[in-house]
Amino acid sequence: MEQYQIEPWDHITTVSPGTVLEQYVPPELEALGRQVMEQYDMKVSSMVLITSKPDKGGAIWKIETDKGPRSIKVLHRHPQRSLFSVGAQEYLVQVGARVPALIPTIDGRLYVEAGGKSWIVTDWIETLVPASKIDLEGAAQLCQGLGEFHTWTKGYKPPAGASKSSRLHGWIKYYQKIIAKIGWFRHIAEAYNETAGSGPLLQVVDDFERQAVEALERLNNSEYANMVAMGEPHWGLAHQDYGWSNGQMGPGGIWVIDLDGVSYDLPFRDLRKIITSTMDDMGVWDITWIRGMIEAYHLGNPFDQQMFEILWIDMAFPNEFYKHVKEMVFDPVNFLNLELMPILQRVLATESTKWQVLQELYADKEKYPLGTYEPQYVPEQWSLALPSEDGSFVATDQSPFFDFTNVSDNPVSPPFVAAEAPAAALPPHEQHPIPLQLPVNEAANEAANEPSLASALIAGSELSEVPPVGLSEVPVAQGLITLAPIRPIIAAPIKLLVRSKKRRRKASRNTNTIFRRSGSKKKSASRKKSALSLTIKRRKATKTSPSKKSIGRLQKQRKKSLPSKRPASPYRTTLQKTKRNTRKTA
Repeated sequence: MEQYQIEPWDHITTVSPGTVLEQYVPPELEALGRQVMEQYDMKVSSMVLITSKPDKGGAIWKIETDKGPRSIKVLHRHPQRSLFSVGAQEYLVQVGARVPALIPTIDGRLYVEAGGKSWIVTDWIETLVPASKIDLEGAAQLCQGLGEFHTWTKGYKPPAGASKSSRLHGWIKYYQKIIAKIGWFRHIAEAYNETAGSGPLLQVVDDFERQAVEALERLNNSEYANMVAMGEPHWGLAHQDYGWSNGQMGPGGIWVIDLDGVSYDLPFRDLRKIITSTMDDMGVWDITWIRGMIEAYHLGNPFDQQMFEILWIDMAFPNEFYKHVKEMVFDPVNFLNLELMPILQRVLATESTKWQVLQELYADKEKYPLGTYEPQYVPEQWSLALPSEDGSFVATDQSPFFDFTNVSDNPVSPPFVAAEAPAAALPPHEQHPIPLQLPVNEAANEAANEPSLASALIAGSELSEVPPVGLSEVPVAQGLITLAPIRPIIAAPIKLLVRSKKRRRKASRNTNTIFRRSGSKKKSASRKKSALSLTIKRRKATKTSPSKKSIGRLQKQRKKSLPSKRPASPYRTTLQKTKRNTRKTA
């Protein structure tokens, strides 16, 4: 069983033509699954593949057993990461959440490691059906079930040996990464300027980049830093892939399945994904649907004003534009020539209604109670004086120090050297965000005065033209200022300072005494020489003619005061000097 190691099979060329890879697994993988099932107290009569992930190496089967229908699943992530989600699923079962129960092996284990991956067996709930996707009632059921799921996940702590998965501290870094990638889109369009989609993309990319930058600024000015400081168990888990397929109606309400991607996060990120993807599918932003989905979620996991504001900021971020255009980096020429124009037409048609809805939706924040989040502790900073242009010194303001870490599964680094982005409020025990510099395009600035492509495309699709509403037109939370993060000045303990002072004194005493004496002799000789010269000058100034005898005596004293032409070596030991003096005396 351990001889076969599971690897992605999307590159296999031996599959017969016309085979759908999502409905195919290598025969070795299925054979390995049958060996895994032998470790469970059940007799399997059939095994039917439901779906697979050929690009990652995962799959799920429905199996018929003498204990009823069940499922067996190979988790495509690393076993330590998979243990985090297995522990979460068991925790949710224990607190009474509507998730499938894990079936233990004969020896009581909740998973089996085989082929370098983790395998689990769970109940198969026959009565699950997808919620209605064509009306608001079905969407509200899905969102209420999501809120209940998030409430159940609060307090979860992973088992020993699991690799913790957390995106709670990574929002700012994620926004910066997307801003950088939108900059890549501009560079690609400029590099392939002869393609059909290059010009249209260059006309709109600046607007989407501006939306992203403004959303990042609002996030910096929000309560985000104080909210994440509450800790990961306080917020619980986000599903990260929640939708109509992974949340289905069953006994008692919505059941949540496929938990292998759960991660610590601000959980309402799942809600944002459902809302924006639904609006994208509808082709128009509908405030009635959005309000209904948020209110339904509020029943399962109550909102406060700070949560609502960050949800709003995340909806304002150009997520759907990035999601549809990001494939361009893999095949720029074909994408810009064949695929981009219909995508841009659809995205811009949806954008025409987005900002009017968001502006109206922002006032709904007052419907919710004000949350209480303790401000993060900020170490005291020294206010140092810096020279100004006129030469005077001006004291600098004290700046808070925050930081964060994105522990995402697939961190991405920009392909160019970047400079620092606007500073964020970040917690002190993490790392600084990815530095970022938005490229400046003079041609794009000149094109800003030309008519927008959005109007032309919207007019072509026979949609009413709506004046664009920028993110900056919505009120910004007052009283908060984003300052550049600085390193905290941490005072050393008193004991360490005393010890270091004693060490310096001891080292000073151990310094070569001959070297110090030679230095002191030089200083004293110099002083004597200066004094004698001054005496001679004073006597000449008094116009008294000293005798030749007195002048000779003074000059003789002056010569004696001069140091030796051969100073004592600082490396000569005391014993060596004593021996030489003894020989001279003898």
